[in-house]
Amino acid sequence: MVRTEVKVGRIPVTGVQPVVHCGAVPAKALVGEDIPVRATVFREGHDRLGATAVLYGPDGAEVQRTRMTEGTPGLDEFRATLRPAVVGPHTFTVEGWSDPSATWHHAATVKIEVGADVELMLAEGGALFRRAAADPDRSEADRAVLARAVRGLEDATRDTQERLRAAEDPDLVDVLAARPIREFVSPSPAYPLDVQRALAGRGAWYEFFPRSEGAVYHPQSGTWASGTFTTAAGRLPAVAEMGFDVIYLPPIHPIGRAHRKGPNNALEAGPHDPGSPWAIGSPEGGHDAIHPDLGTAEDFAGFVDRAAGLGLEVALDLALQCSPDHPWVTEHPEWFTTRVDGTIAYAENPPKKYQDIYPLNFDNDPRGLRRAVLRVVERWIARGVKIFRVDNPHTKPLWFWEWLIAKVHRTHPEVVFLAEAFTRPAMMHALGRAGFQQSYSYFTWRNTRDEIAEYLHEVTAETPAFYRPNFFVNTPDILTEFLQFGGPAAFKIRAVLAALSNPMWGMYAGFELFEHVARSGAEEYLDNEKYEFRPRDFAGAEARGASLAPYITRLNRIRRAHPAFQDLQNLVLHPADNEGILVFSKSRRHLPDGQYGATAEPTIFPGVPDAAELTESLPGRADTVIVVLNCDPHAAREATVSLDVAALDLDPRDLDSEGRFEVEDLVTGARWWWGAANYVRLDPAVEPAHVLKVVRGS
Repeated sequence: MVRTEVKVGRIPVTGVQPVVHCGAVPAKALVGEDIPVRATVFREGHDRLGATAVLYGPDGAEVQRTRMTEGTPGLDEFRATLRPAVVGPHTFTVEGWSDPSATWHHAATVKIEVGADVELMLAEGGALFRRAAADPDRSEADRAVLARAVRGLEDATRDTQERLRAAEDPDLVDVLAARPIREFVSPSPAYPLDVQRALAGRGAWYEFFPRSEGAVYHPQSGTWASGTFTTAAGRLPAVAEMGFDVIYLPPIHPIGRAHRKGPNNALEAGPHDPGSPWAIGSPEGGHDAIHPDLGTAEDFAGFVDRAAGLGLEVALDLALQCSPDHPWVTEHPEWFTTRVDGTIAYAENPPKKYQDIYPLNFDNDPRGLRRAVLRVVERWIARGVKIFRVDNPHTKPLWFWEWLIAKVHRTHPEVVFLAEAFTRPAMMHALGRAGFQQSYSYFTWRNTRDEIAEYLHEVTAETPAFYRPNFFVNTPDILTEFLQFGGPAAFKIRAVLAALSNPMWGMYAGFELFEHVARSGAEEYLDNEKYEFRPRDFAGAEARGASLAPYITRLNRIRRAHPAFQDLQNLVLHPADNEGILVFSKSRRHLPDGQYGATAEPTIFPGVPDAAELTESLPGRADTVIVVLNCDPHAAREATVSLDVAALDLDPRDLDSEGRFEVEDLVTGARWWWGAANYVRLDPAVEPAHVLKVVRGS
């Protein structure tokens, strides 16, 4: 006999999202983030049904319950938003259920209209609400409203329509909306949600080389004196003032001398050339050591403390590769690849050769190597580092990252790993599933309006459950043609796009000075800082009006002041009739008290009073922003912007008598009245973008 096990509930619930690998891998989430939940919920016949998304906290207790709304008509789609309030492993389910109240009301309305079964339908409604009023879990106030409806339905002294209207009383509608009558409740499986701290998926990153900050050139001897952690700390107040959250440092370890590269990746280095920080290891030590030119462990601790005092967190490069002088090369030759001629294989990306770097081989002694890397990570965690930017993780096996990140998180759940992976989509996505909270992305090479729009849709609507991009506008290696030839306007455009379309963005020192000269024939900076000292006169450039720093400061302040910019999945694209004009909006609703069960609404902007004041001034309403950007740095563009007004979360109080709403440009302070269609003209030489706040009516 074949035994068949039923795998669906009384009300089938399928296609639940966000779910990764059928729930084997938790979907990514941040504390305070709006997580869109979707499911397909259906049943036999024509009875009405509903769905509820339920969030459970780290202790397994229910923390949020949200009634789902129907999506596209006819497709049985239901949608809701969950907003976790604490860090830790959560789960969520979708409950499908029969809605006897809606089923009865629909049938009663139709039948009473044609005079069919009038008394029977009214009696069934009364019986339904009488049962609901007997529910001991309902409040006295709810029971009173339900009892009043019963009396109205059963009052034979009233006419039929008046009796039916007793079931349409606004108080009853509110009671049933807050606590619907539910039958045949059928929950989906519980799916995992990994809720992490804000900097795992929000924040503005700034990179500099400590050795360049305070470096001094001595022309008499032709030598440099390296900057130190002490001199580099002098740059931190300016970085904090620009509104950045993370200061990212390239490797700070001893640098090998064997095959050291010279300026502009030259194969021969001079006696005083500092070499690439990514060629890690010398007799002074390896990945757990500090380059002696930068200072001591105590100096590094002082740098970390100084950053923390300014509201900055230090991110450190984790580059799992070695120079030929690294202690591991002699102590553990099995951790490298030995060629048939007895030499150790160096890194190559044909036609590029990196003779100064030996890649690690995880196949010969995986246990020994992974223990060594874990010790390195734990050493830096003990020194105050909680964020690691991982260099080229796609050149190491996925099992290793899955093991390392999980191992670290068992004792240090606050640690964040960023994957610097410019490679195939399958690998970049797999790294996210393996545990990386965020990743570099293809954003750097998306420049036209349509390219950008397509990519924004992908990263905000298709992959957020497992892949969170950090939009870097440049890197020490990459100088795109857009920046090489677009002039200052190109730098503004990329900064606006990175900072306002994504809750994570980053820039490397020199971007604010419009550095744009490339090495001949390469998409790479001339006099690349990877191979030489590059002190910069930031203050002098700003005094001359030759710095983007004030504009970047403005963008970061806008980001902090508006919660809408701090979520990834709330981006909506809007059409414009000029191929150079990109339009998107973001909206985030401030939930009133009581929306979180026993948990208070999370604070996603600790220490930022303007954001707190904004959300407190909009109880139950939304912070909505609209960005209109000219993606062409070379010419002014005009367009008619056609807004999806429903996506703006407008309230009737926001509209004037003609259905328009007021917007304020957060960059210029100008105000206009906008509607569904709006004319814009943006000259990139003046200002490439409108950043519009919807002004809420009182």
